Amino acid sequence: MFSGMFAERIKELEDLGVEIEVLRQADLEELQMGALLSVNQASNREPKVAILKWKNGGDSSPLAFVGKGVTFDSGGLSLKPAGAMIGMKGDMAGAATVAGLFKTLALRKAKVNAIGVVGLVENLVSSNATKPGDVITSYSGKTIEVLNTDAEGRLVLADVLSYTQDRFKPQCIIDLATLTGAIIITLGHLRAGLFSNDEDLASKLMQAGEYSKDLLWNLPVTDEYRPMMKSDIADIANIPTSDKGAGSVTAAVFLKEFIKDVKWAHLDIAGVAWRSADTNIGGKGASGFGVRLLDSLVSKFYESK
Repeated sequence: MFSGMFAERIKELEDLGVEIEVLRQADLEELQMGALLSVNQASNREPKVAILKWKNGGDSSPLAFVGKGVTFDSGGLSLKPAGAMIGMKGDMAGAATVAGLFKTLALRKAKVNAIGVVGLVENLVSSNATKPGDVITSYSGKTIEVLNTDAEGRLVLADVLSYTQDRFKPQCIIDLATLTGAIIITLGHLRAGLFSNDEDLASKLMQAGEYSKDLLWNLPVTDEYRPMMKSDIADIANIPTSDKGAGSVTAAVFLKEFIKDVKWAHLDIAGVAWRSADTNIGGKGASGFGVRLLDSLVSKFYESK
């Protein structure tokens, strides 16, 4: 699976009434999505941003769902150990969840307006790769010091989150990503990490999680963590530069830097996107975590009755 193949699979949802738009490399360059492009620049395959639109909610502002779609993550020049690369074809689980959600909404003809935006890239190694210490300029105009090229998912999300807010003006925005190994240390493989700037949205997600059994745990994304991401040469660093630790929190704090005046939640699904054994919910392999959760959220709290 690579970005082009992923985008083609998403286009199959057009048969269900989902509108699909695919931005190619030239489009992303014109939009100056420098953070996303920096992740993919070692690959000989084009990055893509796929946009999914479900319109069945009248004149209401859309809900927005953003997914990390790193179709393979080697770590880049901050190379992962060989054993840690096994399973990295699954680093696109956030994007897959967004696609699964839109299929679900379309199949049941949900009475809601929703936008999905997924950033599709590969994080590979070549002479063109982004180097640790590089400073890149994001779509938002903010500069980022890339201290670790294996903290790449947040770079993709930074641009896609900013673009989604600017173009679609959603009433809320929820992103999903297999973002940090640290969330597995915190929560294991039973719950995803929830980070939000809005208590009401967080509460709705927690309730939807209990209902769907896609369980969450609410964690802080507060301003006292922001100094840990300070860069001397850019607006922000992509990993902590002081006081190591709180890896999942600081990743969320990084994303928050690119959120404007909108209700936002980030779901770190790194620990729950894959099942190592059969369960009473599903078989071994990709779990589809988040599809039931977000469909329940839409149905219980946002859908026109």
